[in-house]
Amino acid sequence: MAKSKLKGQKKTLWERIFPVKYDFEGMLHDQAVETAKGTEELCRWLEDGAKEEPTLLVQIEKRADDIRHVMEYRLQEAFSTPFDRQDIYSISRQMDQILNFSLSTAIEMRAFKVEPAKSMVQMAEALDAGAKLLIEGVGMIRDRSDKASALIRQVRAQVHVIEDNYIQAMAVLFDEGDAIQAMRNREIYHHLRDAGRNMNATADVLHRIIVELT
Repeated sequence: MAKSKLKGQKKTLWERIFPVKYDFEGMLHDQAVETAKGTEELCRWLEDGAKEEPTLLVQIEKRADDIRHVMEYRLQEAFSTPFDRQDIYSISRQMDQILNFSLSTAIEMRAFKVEPAKSMVQMAEALDAGAKLLIEGVGMIRDRSDKASALIRQVRAQVHVIEDNYIQAMAVLFDEGDAIQAMRNREIYHHLRDAGRNMNATADVLHRIIVELT
């Protein structure tokens, strides 16, 4: 307990001498919000039958990119940060990949003429549930309670849902007779799984930050 208090006192003293110039936690929160908007839009798009171009998803991905680029620029010029700058960069990069793979899913479904299957929708819904939890998780970076750790476990549980659906979908896909269509669908499932894996990596970085600040 004494060690934890001393660590907190040292950080406070450091921040008094070298105050943090930019609100990096706020920028991460804004990026997490846009990420969740993107996964929610992916769900809506799939549930509507993927009949239109994913225009809104493209716009959301662009907004999230803009937030990330501004943050990267400020990371380069900031003398001090509220926690390790590599962790700030890493969590932003992993969230960026969640949206990148979500958008790739939609774009390639249109290009390959793949219709949304139930398992694709379920994977996207789990991705969306996890992304919404990440918003709360980013807001808990300085929370030393068990609630923060419990939330990280909830994110990982959604990742397991994605992985389970992926395995089940692959088993069904490889039993079907149309090899070309199976390859097309496989690409889509891969993008959704990769989005989930980047969500898991985001949760890992969040957890490390929370532990290090404790």
